[in-house]
Amino acid sequence: MTASPGDLKVPPHPLVLEIDTWPWLSALTDSEGRGLDLGSVPALVWDSIAGAGYDLVWLMGVWRRSPAGIGVALDNPDLMQSFRDALPDFNDDDVVGSPYCVRDYVVDDRLGGRAGLAAARSELQARGVGLLLDFVPNHVAPDHPWVSGHVDRFVLGDAADVERDPATFVDLGDRVFAHGRDPYFPAWPDVIQLNAFSPELRAGVVETMLDIADQCDGVRCDMAMLMMDDVFAATWGDRAGAPPSPAYWPEVIEAVRRSHPAFVFVAEAYWDREFALQQQGFDYCYDKRLYDRIMTGDTPGVAGHLSGDPTYQSGLLRFIENHDEPRASSLLDPARHRAAAIATLTQCGARLVHDGQTKGRRTHLPVFLGRFPDEPEDLELDAFYRGLLQVLSDPTFRTGEWRLCGTTGWVNDPGASPIVSWCWTGESRWLVAVNLSAGRAGAQVAAPWPDLRGRAAQLHDPTQEVAYDRSGDDLNDGLYVELPGWGWHLFRVDVAASESLGAADQTPGPREEAS
Repeated sequence: MTASPGDLKVPPHPLVLEIDTWPWLSALTDSEGRGLDLGSVPALVWDSIAGAGYDLVWLMGVWRRSPAGIGVALDNPDLMQSFRDALPDFNDDDVVGSPYCVRDYVVDDRLGGRAGLAAARSELQARGVGLLLDFVPNHVAPDHPWVSGHVDRFVLGDAADVERDPATFVDLGDRVFAHGRDPYFPAWPDVIQLNAFSPELRAGVVETMLDIADQCDGVRCDMAMLMMDDVFAATWGDRAGAPPSPAYWPEVIEAVRRSHPAFVFVAEAYWDREFALQQQGFDYCYDKRLYDRIMTGDTPGVAGHLSGDPTYQSGLLRFIENHDEPRASSLLDPARHRAAAIATLTQCGARLVHDGQTKGRRTHLPVFLGRFPDEPEDLELDAFYRGLLQVLSDPTFRTGEWRLCGTTGWVNDPGASPIVSWCWTGESRWLVAVNLSAGRAGAQVAAPWPDLRGRAAQLHDPTQEVAYDRSGDDLNDGLYVELPGWGWHLFRVDVAASESLGAADQTPGPREEAS
């Protein structure tokens, strides 16, 4: 039976695919030899996405983009150079506009309009996959309808502000508006700042969000922390007025969930604001801290971060690339890329894969551009990801219980080890150990499975087709593992229902490693 809109239930630990919609459709058009929009994507494409095991597809950049924003981009020498760096045969027509310079929350006609999006959502829902879209709370394009019709929704200035600080303030005819910004960087010249403390804005946002919620299963909220009371007040001071009660996000999220109770809210979040945003109603927040520590090789930092409260951990979204970050294959050699993927995608919470990540794309495409450069596929990396995604299709990785494992150094070197380990318990059991260093390393890994004491277990890693017989006592007391640089074990742990170890059974000693 096909789910109807609103019926889809996202699992607690979903796997998310981010698609840069405009260049993705452009590539499909080239491969199919005919014009395609969201309403005419071939069924086999949706089959492939669902078959890979994704629970949510984030179609990034479906809303109408701003011609005024395109003009600003074409006049910016630094942006133009980034476009030429990404596309050797770049021309001005490749600039389709920034998806975060929103002219209106209406699906762009060139992508299929509202009907095309509805068709895409229907195809996804028929395969049990939800749809995630963008919402940009901090700013809109200068040609958004609100700029001329609802000036009370914006941070305003005057002629003196324009003269004093023309990078932050702009005269748009009869009023002076502030450009959008965050407190640590110069203003963005292509967008206009919304006022988080304006009751009129909040009413407009709720109306907009309810319309968005009728078209999808969740939103990824751009730079969500900028609309928190203390951040917004620190950025704009007295210009914003006094913060009303309740705070911005609780008011908006509660209003949406009154009619869409299962709607998913994802926050792009930095500056250690993740926990606070979770408390304000977000289901998942970007885990930039884990990303930074994995990418810099800070293994103690990884272990310390993962030792946090399990509820907090389950509300984070993990990634090794997205449209804002460099392509993982451009930063990491193949062995390290695989280790980083294992360490990220087997965590609890939401896990994100960026379109092209599994194929080894190396070019970080500016979001203004409407097509990808030609790049060869990394067939070995693609095969690795296909195997990993197959493992992650086990329901335990969506609905099970995740726990960090105790990890100590070698028997003859009990100091810190670069190996980090965790386990999953649900319909099955999984034990993961990853060496986040370039050198060979060993550790003893203890899984919290006291019910396995006195029982025999088989450990099978389907990503590398290796298997070991061990005892439940080993797993609880400390299984010795030894791994090459950037190596891993992704073990499914199987135990016979009635099998136990007899007195004469032989169990491996502490130096008989799984390696």
